[in-house]
Amino acid sequence: MALTLPEDGRDAEQRRTEKYKLLRMEFTTFRRAFMAVPAQIISTGRRIVFRLLSWNAWQHVFFRLLDQLRTPLRC
Repeated sequence: MALTLPEDGRDAEQRRTEKYKLLRMEFTTFRRAFMAVPAQIISTGRRIVFRLLSWNAWQHVFFRLLDQLRTPLRC
């Protein structure tokens, strides 16, 4: 997951340190920060809405990863 995060942009140095911390993170910390996120899933008309119900310090990295995974892979 950490290897897919981009490092370029305005805050390249900060993103590089976040990427390194994510790469070196223990599994229990990773699980609490990225997998065990309390969320509400709502199915409306033609879409599914995910609402995050709490905040953690890694949330901005989580959203950046979602943006990266949304783009198609280049081979």
